[in-house]
Amino acid sequence: LPHDIDATLKHIAEAKPRKVDAGRICYIDDHGALASRHFINIASLGLSGATDRAVNADKRKGKVSAKALFFWRTVLEFIRYRFQDVRITVDDGAPVEARMALVAVANGKFFGGGMMIAPDAELGDGAFDIVILRAASKLRLILDIRLLYGGRHRNHPAITILRGKKVVVEPLGDVEKNGALVDIDGESPGRIPATFEILPDALTLRY
Repeated sequence: LPHDIDATLKHIAEAKPRKVDAGRICYIDDHGALASRHFINIASLGLSGATDRAVNADKRKGKVSAKALFFWRTVLEFIRYRFQDVRITVDDGAPVEARMALVAVANGKFFGGGMMIAPDAELGDGAFDIVILRAASKLRLILDIRLLYGGRHRNHPAITILRGKKVVVEPLGDVEKNGALVDIDGESPGRIPATFEILPDALTLRY
C-alpha cells in the first residue's frame, strides 16, 4: 500500500473484491487440550514457534523494527534449538519422516518480519505450500537465513517444498521431546500433533 494516507484510502476504495483462502489448524494447547484456530497467512512449527515466544516476551518488541527483532531472535533460538523428528502427511500421500528445524504450512508468502518462506504461495489458489527445513549444519543454515528474505532458498539442499490441502504433522518417538511448538500468524499457543486444512474462498478482501 502507498505510505500516503489519502493515496491508501483511494487505493482501497478502487480495489476490486477478491476471494482469499484461510487455514484451520487443530493442535494441542499448553494445557494439553485439543484446540483449533483459523489463520490467513502462515501456520508452522519448530523453530518458528520458539521464536514467536521469544519475540513476544522481548521487552524491545514495538521499540525496534520487527525485521531486526525477528532476525536476531531467530538466530538466538536456532543456536539453542534441538532438531525434532516428525511425520508429515500431505493429503493422501505417503508420509514423509524428517528431522526438521521448521515446517511452514503457508497460505501467504511472508512471515517472521519479512522472510519470504513460501515464494510461490498464493492466497487464493486453494492449496497450501508446505516448506520443510530439514536438519543440517547450524552454522551453514544461520549463514543461509539471508536467502529467505529474497525467496532464494527453493533449491537449498535442506529445503523440501510440497503442496496440498490437508497436512498432518505428528511427533515421532518421544512425544515430549518431539512435540514441536506451533506458530499461528505470529503466536505460539501450543504444540503438535497438528492438522492443517485449507478453507477455499473463505474471505472477501480488497487489496
